[in-house]
Amino acid sequence: MSTSLMTQGASRVGVETKTYFRAADTLFFTFLFPFVMLAIFSAAFSASGEVGPPGAEISIAALYLPAMLAAGIFLSGVQNLAIDIALEKSNGTLKRLGGTPLSPVGYFAGKIGQVFVTGTLQAGLLILAGWLVLGIDLPTDPAKWVTFAWVFVLGLTTCALLGIALSALPRSGKSAAAVVIPIGLILQFISGVYLQWNMLPDWLQNFASLFPLKWIAQGMRSVFLPEGWESLEQNGSWNLPGVAIALGIWLVVGFVLSRITFRWIRRDA
Repeated sequence: MSTSLMTQGASRVGVETKTYFRAADTLFFTFLFPFVMLAIFSAAFSASGEVGPPGAEISIAALYLPAMLAAGIFLSGVQNLAIDIALEKSNGTLKRLGGTPLSPVGYFAGKIGQVFVTGTLQAGLLILAGWLVLGIDLPTDPAKWVTFAWVFVLGLTTCALLGIALSALPRSGKSAAAVVIPIGLILQFISGVYLQWNMLPDWLQNFASLFPLKWIAQGMRSVFLPEGWESLEQNGSWNLPGVAIALGIWLVVGFVLSRITFRWIRRDA
């Protein structure tokens, strides 16, 4: 990447991040939403006590922390960018940017960079809140944090590219939220985010395995849930090589689709 493109990208990261934190609806539904859901699940089901396989029981808060981290990755990348870019196409922002020296590479770098800045901040605060406020024990094995790092980076990159690609689906900016949010909610319910993974029927687990969120959630569970919980997974293991392969495939799919579908203006504009 040339120096000018790197400068463009770095400049756009700052612009995109400032815009993100100034939008109250985006801030709530992508950045704060996992915090709200973690608090709700922890409070609503705390009376049921600890859950899990014998000898590996944990609190409800500890169970939902990896799920909310996975949801945060998905919301920061897919939902945030799909809606945001669709709105920018609709209100003419992209058309105006297309008439400036800003290249698509610089634009993409700004969007993906913003996702990494806000996603990293969100994940860090979620983990900190879980530890300090909810009393969740964090992993002490360095290998667990290495797994967290690569699942997080691979998952966030994949979701960002898929968000760019999905932005081509809404027919207008007004319909963007109505199109994207239901897709996100369905995937979260079937991917082990809001519902405990082993409670889902096999056919639904197989269907969810076609999408990246299931694999991100599985990777996060492998980091934050104690030994014994892997027995509740579909194949009785965390299957981290499978997580890497599935996310790698979706990263390539997202990259290709984002290159094919991205336009400064809509084709029908």
